Amino acid sequence: MSEDPGPQLHQSPPLKLLSVQDWESLIDDFQFGGGRRERWTAAYTIIPSLVDQALSSILRRDFPLKLSLILFLEEFSESIFGDAESDSRDSILLRLIDVLRSLLQTPVDGVSVTFSLKEQMMVSVTVILISLDSVFDRIPVRCVEGLVELLLPVVNRPNYGSDRQFRAVACECLRELEQAYPGLLSDIGGHLWSLCQSERTHASQSYILLLTSVIHNIVAQNLNVSILNNSASLVPFSVPQIVWSGSGASREGSAGLNYKELKRALSFLLEWPHVLTPSAMVEFMSMIMPMAVALDLQASMLKVQFFGMIYSFDPMLCHVVLMMYLSFIDAFEGQEGEITRRFMLVSREMQHSLVFRLLAVHWLLGFNELLLRRDAKKTKSFVEMGLNFYPNVFDCLALKAMKLDLLAFCSVCLELKNLENGSVGEDGIEKSMLKLFQDGLVSVSAFKWLPAGSTETAVAFRSFHKFLIGASSHSDSDPSTTRTLMDSSIFHAVQQMLVDVMLECQRLVPVIVALTDRLLSCQKHCWLGERLLQTFDENLLSKVKIDYNMVSYFPIFDRIAENDTIPPRGLLELLTKFMVYLVEKHGPDTGLKSWSQGSKVLGICRTLLMHHKSSRLFLRLSHLLAFACLYFPDLEVRDNARIYLRMLICVPGKKLREMLNLGEQLLGISPSPHSSSFFNVQSPRSTHSIKKPENISSYVHLERVIPLLVKQSWSLSLSPLSMASNRPGYFEDIRDSEPIVEEKDIDHPTTIQIIPETERIDQLQEPLRVMDSKISEILVKLRRHFSCIPDFRLMSGLKVQIFCSLRFESVPFNHMWGVASPTDGLDIIDALPAIYATVLKFYSSAPYGSIPSYHIPFLLGEPPTGGNISGQEVSLDVPLENGSEEDEKFRASVTIELEPREPTPGLVTISIETNADNGQIICGQLQSIPVGIEDMFLKAIVPPDVKEDDIPVYYSDLFDALWEACGTSSSTGREAFPLKGGKGVAAISGTRSVKLLEVPAPSLIQSIERHLAPFVTSVIGEPLVTLVKDGGIINDIVWKEVSSEITDPGSDFERGPLHITYFDNGGERDGLVSLSKRNLGCFLVLIFLPPRFHLLFQMEVNDASTLVRIRTDHWPCLAYIDDYLEALFLT
Repeated sequence: MSEDPGPQLHQSPPLKLLSVQDWESLIDDFQFGGGRRERWTAAYTIIPSLVDQALSSILRRDFPLKLSLILFLEEFSESIFGDAESDSRDSILLRLIDVLRSLLQTPVDGVSVTFSLKEQMMVSVTVILISLDSVFDRIPVRCVEGLVELLLPVVNRPNYGSDRQFRAVACECLRELEQAYPGLLSDIGGHLWSLCQSERTHASQSYILLLTSVIHNIVAQNLNVSILNNSASLVPFSVPQIVWSGSGASREGSAGLNYKELKRALSFLLEWPHVLTPSAMVEFMSMIMPMAVALDLQASMLKVQFFGMIYSFDPMLCHVVLMMYLSFIDAFEGQEGEITRRFMLVSREMQHSLVFRLLAVHWLLGFNELLLRRDAKKTKSFVEMGLNFYPNVFDCLALKAMKLDLLAFCSVCLELKNLENGSVGEDGIEKSMLKLFQDGLVSVSAFKWLPAGSTETAVAFRSFHKFLIGASSHSDSDPSTTRTLMDSSIFHAVQQMLVDVMLECQRLVPVIVALTDRLLSCQKHCWLGERLLQTFDENLLSKVKIDYNMVSYFPIFDRIAENDTIPPRGLLELLTKFMVYLVEKHGPDTGLKSWSQGSKVLGICRTLLMHHKSSRLFLRLSHLLAFACLYFPDLEVRDNARIYLRMLICVPGKKLREMLNLGEQLLGISPSPHSSSFFNVQSPRSTHSIKKPENISSYVHLERVIPLLVKQSWSLSLSPLSMASNRPGYFEDIRDSEPIVEEKDIDHPTTIQIIPETERIDQLQEPLRVMDSKISEILVKLRRHFSCIPDFRLMSGLKVQIFCSLRFESVPFNHMWGVASPTDGLDIIDALPAIYATVLKFYSSAPYGSIPSYHIPFLLGEPPTGGNISGQEVSLDVPLENGSEEDEKFRASVTIELEPREPTPGLVTISIETNADNGQIICGQLQSIPVGIEDMFLKAIVPPDVKEDDIPVYYSDLFDALWEACGTSSSTGREAFPLKGGKGVAAISGTRSVKLLEVPAPSLIQSIERHLAPFVTSVIGEPLVTLVKDGGIINDIVWKEVSSEITDPGSDFERGPLHITYFDNGGERDGLVSLSKRNLGCFLVLIFLPPRFHLLFQMEVNDASTLVRIRTDHWPCLAYIDDYLEALFLT
């Protein structure tokens, strides 16, 4: 067991004698508390021994910690004496009084026994007895009697100069006992009176207060005792029976009081105020005034004797005069002006202490408020002196604030005087009130250039608030009216001043917003705040300068947007101009300004949507949001603006406001701290279970906007050649331009030889080629083309977008989720179910890369079949491309973005997670979306240095180069073309095919114009050129009006006109039936297949048939092209 300075608690008493160091440790442990104190208090058996040792140590002459032990016993009396049993506690208290007796009887030697030690012992014992009596209800009577017997002999030595302070402390101890036990010293009042008459030292103050306390308790307790009777001895002292029984001899009326003796004693006491200090005077008068009322003493006597203290230079004495005024208001009739004048002079005189001046203004304000409640006419002198209350230049800020409160109160008095005289709106009084405000404002005019958080600014706006509300209180019986305050000159002056302040000092806008919020939050004065906002809307918006600093006005704009009594027209026009400014000023040095300020503009738009009807906002707000969608430089702001615009157009007003509440009223979700983004609402998963119905796809439908021509039910997937390869099952046709790595021994994989670039020529199996100018020109074109194709391994690849629409049926949705069905008499739009914050997630086993999810903020359910919603007014300013207006309201556009690694068909699996009207979270699987080969068709990338007018020629030349490269010639077979990114290279390995389509020329041309027009690079042949130009759909291509038949000298297929030979049954002759009467021309079609492949069509068009020559550098796509061409032209 570790050692500690305290005793070993497991031992039984008697406790070993504690040394000085032990006592110091014990006192420190008690003051520290916690476990250190419990080491002593946990063992109750040692407490009596501990107290005995403490009391014995106090009596030891050589013990140096006597004062510390006395204070220790006083401070922890409840812990030390309270834990003991009742009998033990009584014995300890008697022992404590015995120690006090011994100490008082010991002569003072100035070393071991001093007057200060005796005084502290008397005070501590008195405190211990009184505190224990309050905690444990009663202490033994003999303890109180013993203590009083010890104190009375000390008091009973008047006029001894050496121990006058000692006797004064004894008097204070007796006074505390008299207050704790009223009537305790009532039997010896005569002796105390005699002592007061005899005492001439400064201790007489304590004697006077002791006698006053005894007489006050006699009057308060209605005790029938004689003050002049000295028959009762001081020692031995016995506690009066009335004190311990708790009841007086007579409690009815004042029959028990000896009026004559009490008045005589009171007269004696009133002769001694000159010996009292200001603090003692406050205590003295607090007892004298109740006694004067009980004894029917004339208040004028007190007034004559004590009213002169109002002119003293001590705030305590002035406070005594105010106490008398509150107790005897009628006796001070006519003295109000004098009191007001005196306090006004104190507040202006610089020689007085600051505390006294502040108290004078405080008393003046409270004094006149009291007069105003009793009789408003008595405030006349106060109002006349109003000009004297203006703050001085060198007054401190606290004093200025108090004086401004006085000026505000003066304006209230003027206003009430105006109402009483029936002269509402009188010019003279209005000008006086306005002058009070304007002149008082001069003292805190520095708030215009000081920081918004400065104390002077807070004082100024506190004064504005007081002047604004005037005499209007928060009670329903307030006589002031709305019209009176709104028509007052002060209100108009404050309005105009606040507008000017915001235009001059934009940093003060938050303080003005706080002032407006304070008015709006008050049920009585909210109309003042609304009127202020209306003034700002009328006078501020038109004067605001449109620049980057305009964002400092946004807090007040937000308050204007929240108030539905203010038309939003002016605010929306200003915000639109500001958005135009941001777009025009955006540049490389703008930084995050555009994003930050654009997001704040959208935050105000959201506030408008929440607090105003959509029909009131639609025109101007839709213009603002549409402008932001189209032209704002920041992507996040554009996306959020597009969401708000879609919500404004598609979501009815009630559901829109509920959705914009961000969960404050729905589901009890706390609002998000970032209001700029719509999808950052906290998830309610903690309080609601997620339901996953199996048949959700039966009533929630995600459908393609443009159906596929070929519903592909299969796809060609090739496994890698190496069975141990971990690569995906599609072609890794892009490789890095790195040195060749050759393995020498498969049994030792660490033996690898890296062949440098200089030795790669030895690896070639073919001799060097000699290129002609044509092949060189083709390679230049192909290198330029491939350098624009991104390497998807190093950067984002090319995207393919599939446009779909989401809808759900109302009736099965309501049946499944328990949502109430539409009823008669309700607005049909509002009664339809809706889903909120929908998230669509996409997955696919096909090589489409990572597919981003899609978010839909709101969607209404489709009405039941036959439901008529044509009568509902829904304003739409945005033209609809597909479907009727009624259908579009119940569909949400969805875009699936794919990043193909190989151009192949496949399926995209969709999962949905959304929220219903009743807060339930819905999760499930929807029908898969098919992806066809035609979804992979993209236009080839144009290099950035190609001018717009040269694009058709570029596409035509690229077609020729790719047609040549994908042919049978090996001129480009070994060429590697670098891709964008500088690391990957790709090679062309071409293949070709042919397809005969027995389709009339007009049908074929119409199909090409409908589906392949963006990919046509050239039209050859005068008849075909004429037909295509007449259609007017295919433009910006190369037109070659040549009359000769289209031939391809490099092809094995061109051996005269296309024909088929039939042999008859008899075998008599060969029949050559020509399939074409006339060759119209040729279409050249270039299709880019991401990530880097190409599909080329050369369509030789005749009157009744067409021959399609196909070349590609990705031969697996030919498996789907045959079905695609048949669906394109033959259906």
